[in-house]
Amino acid sequence: MDGELVTIPEVLLDSSSGRKMPLLGMGTATSLLEGSQETKTAVLQAIEIGYRHFDTAKLYLTEEPLGEAIAEALSRGFIKSRDELFITSKLWCSDAHAELVLPALKRSLRDLQLEYLDLYLIHWPVSSRSGTFEFPINKEDFLPMDFKSVWEAMQDCQDLGLTKSIGVSNFSCKKLSDILAFAKIPPAVNQVEINPLWQQKKLREFCKANGILLTAYAPLGAKGTLWGSNRVLENKVLKEIATAKGKSVAQVCLRWAYEQGVCVVVKSFNNGRMKENLEIFNWTLSEEESRMISEIPQSRGCRGEDYISEKGPIKTIEELWDGEI
Repeated sequence: MDGELVTIPEVLLDSSSGRKMPLLGMGTATSLLEGSQETKTAVLQAIEIGYRHFDTAKLYLTEEPLGEAIAEALSRGFIKSRDELFITSKLWCSDAHAELVLPALKRSLRDLQLEYLDLYLIHWPVSSRSGTFEFPINKEDFLPMDFKSVWEAMQDCQDLGLTKSIGVSNFSCKKLSDILAFAKIPPAVNQVEINPLWQQKKLREFCKANGILLTAYAPLGAKGTLWGSNRVLENKVLKEIATAKGKSVAQVCLRWAYEQGVCVVVKSFNNGRMKENLEIFNWTLSEEESRMISEIPQSRGCRGEDYISEKGPIKTIEELWDGEI
């Protein structure tokens, strides 16, 4: 692949405008949740080899280095214009209050040195006390999210042109239904954990029926994050398929997600693995291999314990995911 740019397939995000989203993107959440020179360097390398979709969040503290990388990529001619990129960021819980959504987006744009986002997501379906930015969130600081007023503020952000599309993250079928009941602009995307060990079949069917695109985080199990593990990469079925095809387990996981019609954000700051993760579009899984993957026992990796509190609106894992566990 050296010397040639991989063209990443895109999916239609908005039929009325014709806007599209690359189906493979680069995540920027680091294990320590801290932005760094490493992030900037990795993003520059990623742009150089063909990545055009980048996923960040206020929580990750990588908006500034991502913005610096974009500015440098433009100045060095890796891309001709910002419009070639697809940039996603997310609204943090302490800003998930109607009057704080627009200021939060403006801060993200300032840190990214951008005039607009391509996609802005509500990071988690819970609010926390405003004026505090902390992780984990203090168990006494959780507040019920006013979905209607927060979503209306998200719609205002899109109407103002500060983000081209809006969506959510970590929303169950039920919580999506709550939004859809009053949304003038329905969520374009729901970003959730999806991988061969947590395939989200019910949610995939719901989103397909309602015209919501799914983006997978942790497509490889999020090893190295605060909650992730190597359980996906060490799965025997996936290793068997990878060996038979002469591919890596990571490539098998990413190809599987692609064949499910799911967009993927995958985080690797290793140049070799960044290139390897792009090499999934010119081969297929057989029907038998797909069947083997479909029969892998299912369990959620990111259970979301950090977002439940006996003193808050969501007291159990079951409530957070509305039984989708």
